[in-house]
Amino acid sequence: MAEQHAGQHVESTAGAGTGADVRSRPVAVVIGRRPEPVHDVAVYAFEGMAPFELGVVVEVFGLARPELSGLLAAPWYGLKVCADRPGTELDAVGGFALTAKYGLDDLAAADTVVVPGVRNAFSGEVSPELVEALRTAHERGARIVSICSGAFALAAAGLLDGREATTHWRYAELLQQRYPKVLVNPDVLYVDNGDVLTSAGSAAGIDLCLHLVRRDHGAKVANTVARRFVVAPHRDGGQAQFIEAAVRPVEEEDDGIARSMQWALDHLAGQLTVSVLARAARMSDRSYLRHFTARNGTSPMRWVVTQRIAASLSLLESPDGTVEEIAAAVGFESAATFRHHFGRVMRTSPTAYRRSFGRGVA
Repeated sequence: MAEQHAGQHVESTAGAGTGADVRSRPVAVVIGRRPEPVHDVAVYAFEGMAPFELGVVVEVFGLARPELSGLLAAPWYGLKVCADRPGTELDAVGGFALTAKYGLDDLAAADTVVVPGVRNAFSGEVSPELVEALRTAHERGARIVSICSGAFALAAAGLLDGREATTHWRYAELLQQRYPKVLVNPDVLYVDNGDVLTSAGSAAGIDLCLHLVRRDHGAKVANTVARRFVVAPHRDGGQAQFIEAAVRPVEEEDDGIARSMQWALDHLAGQLTVSVLARAARMSDRSYLRHFTARNGTSPMRWVVTQRIAASLSLLESPDGTVEEIAAAVGFESAATFRHHFGRVMRTSPTAYRRSFGRGVA
């Protein structure tokens, strides 16, 4: 074989002349080393897609990376944009169109498959051909990844059954209802199950793609890619901090549980215990605890904590008041208790939330 320059891609001829039907694939040839196969990433394109999530995958895995010279112990990725019907023009959101050169056979043969969304999560529309390709890819050991509503395609293929998964928070309840075997976690930015990974909406796809780079090539390479991307290599917190979680009045039912919940919302800064809430409902403590939990799927005090956290968000978004003052205003006995519960619910700290969402906060 003629000498090849380091990093040059050539077509493998494994099986040539032997009658073996082996799909050729690019290999990276480095002088003095045994050729290593390039890790193929396939991303799914479809009619009516939002271009951002597709662009994230192309940016991370398809862009030339001269800044990684000398940092890579293995070849960089090879990227293929795939569609149900390659060569067909696909209209995208925003008034433009794109054409994918590759089909679902290429997607099923890739090492990593990324589904950046589905056409309509609410209608349940998932291409049967895509579902079959995902199953084929998974059975042969490929890594399957979704961004945002792409989790619906993975769930339709049965790849999320019995697994924890996430999607955009606005789709989380629908995903859980439609696929009850999936353990939906609406709070996190992404979930890594090893061979199957899911991420939350839009920008969380950046977090997951950088996580894949970190898994494959290490933190230094991932940090370098993030720096070129002009994003943080790793974001603290989860998507819970982005969910609209304002305190809402409870439904106007003439029953003790509803009255007690409304009373609690009006007195969040006060001392709220099961006994206090039970008196507002005119029930015994034991009966109140049983009926509240049956109705709301959580305990009274856990519900109170969640409402206090929700009430604190608008205060944190304002430049007025310290974290200690806000903690007291929504009923926490100390700033330390507030920080503890805020971190558990929101997956970030009050200070970090204020820094990200505060209006006029330095």
